[in-house]
Amino acid sequence: MNALLAVVEGLRERAVTDEPDVETGWTVDEHVHELGTELPGEPLPAGIWERATALVRDYDFTPPELLRAAYLRDSALLGRDVLLDGRFGPLRFLMGVRITEVVDQPDEDGWRIWGWAYSTLAGHLQRGRVLYRVAKHRASGRVEFRASVRWRPDPRLGPVFGLGWGVFGRRSQLRFYRRIGERVRERAVLEPPGRHLPGTGPLVLVPGDARPDPWDHARLRVAHPVHGRLLLPPAVDRA
Repeated sequence: MNALLAVVEGLRERAVTDEPDVETGWTVDEHVHELGTELPGEPLPAGIWERATALVRDYDFTPPELLRAAYLRDSALLGRDVLLDGRFGPLRFLMGVRITEVVDQPDEDGWRIWGWAYSTLAGHLQRGRVLYRVAKHRASGRVEFRASVRWRPDPRLGPVFGLGWGVFGRRSQLRFYRRIGERVRERAVLEPPGRHLPGTGPLVLVPGDARPDPWDHARLRVAHPVHGRLLLPPAVDRA
């Protein structure tokens, strides 16, 4: 745990690599998942919108077979550094992102919207930004989970990881955004209200319903894969 904590704390030294002023070369995706329907009007206490918002706030909705994450328990949402632990075959890629925007819109064309966006940090496989939002249409009661993504591979990605991303990356990416919609829908509808942040001590480890992966100790952990130099020892467990 101490080794993992050191990696998470080290993210504060890494710069954001999103390039909002660059207009070409980006892939832009919009993923919209319908979660269910509440009574019309404001979000209901302990309703679908409120439960989904709690999952999104804590980043507690990722599919554990593809991605887990760790962050400091006492960190504020805006500016929070998050260590992503992406699983891909025999490898685990540890990559940093930073929450750079919180969205709280009480009325946008009849929708009540809340969410946040992160930008990639130096060493990530990609450059770009992801915006997660939970939205309720007041008139109909419809609740949606939305992921707006702008990305491109980091130009410094080495030939080995670059080839792997070119062959498998896009398919894995689309699978991830399909699965998070399924996960938020299932957990926002089925889980009882009232949640606690998973993990122990100074670290939050998400998703909270992840089970130990028997293959984790056999996987090589590559921190900040653009640099491709550091293989973390097996003691760094479950991000």
